[in-house]
Amino acid sequence: MSDHQISVEATGETVGEAKWSAVRELQRRVPGLDREAITFQVVTEGERGLLGVGYTPASVIASAVVPPREVTVPVSREAQDDDPSQAGIVRGLLERTVSASGADAAVSIAEVDGELVATLVGDDLGVLIGRHGQTIDALQYLANAICHRTQGDDRMRVVVDASGYRARRAATLESAARTAAEQVVATGHRVELEPMTAVERRIVHELLKDDPEVETSSEGADPNRFVVVLPRRSAD
Repeated sequence: MSDHQISVEATGETVGEAKWSAVRELQRRVPGLDREAITFQVVTEGERGLLGVGYTPASVIASAVVPPREVTVPVSREAQDDDPSQAGIVRGLLERTVSASGADAAVSIAEVDGELVATLVGDDLGVLIGRHGQTIDALQYLANAICHRTQGDDRMRVVVDASGYRARRAATLESAARTAAEQVVATGHRVELEPMTAVERRIVHELLKDDPEVETSSEGADPNRFVVVLPRRSAD
């Protein structure tokens, strides 16, 4: 298992204050993190308004490479004996993951429209969502893979959510997709969206697949693979 990078963005009145806020957030997420292991990217240096009235805050991205935690989330025989249902297996997987991550979250499971929706509920779920939803998408993939192995064809599709994250992210993606499509139509030039997970790219492709003026494709390599919106080619 290789090391991984964790990043946070923070703001402040000055670059120094923004860096300090970012360091505190990183050290909260990774207790014992060495300050010297953190690198910074200055996004904006901040700008005071005319005659000192109003200002644009400084913004930085702080990153650190940290070793992964050894997290084991098997579906044990004991867990299956306690509750061998699909809901029980998914709950056991997520509760083990929550415990290993150190997050303060509870797991709620409900059947919605033929899907098993497992929702993580808590105040600070960033570590379980991950950048661009990479962690929560990985949990969803793992939950579905385990249920495929243990439940066979009788399983329901599992959706892992975190206090409405899926709906909020879908709204953000829809807005970005529609804006990109309008820009493509207005300029005739392709527009590249930000890197996304496979789940998010699929959402964008579905949103624009019936648009008569644009089409989409995916380019790049994970984890930086992204969606491109471009003018729809003629059928001729």
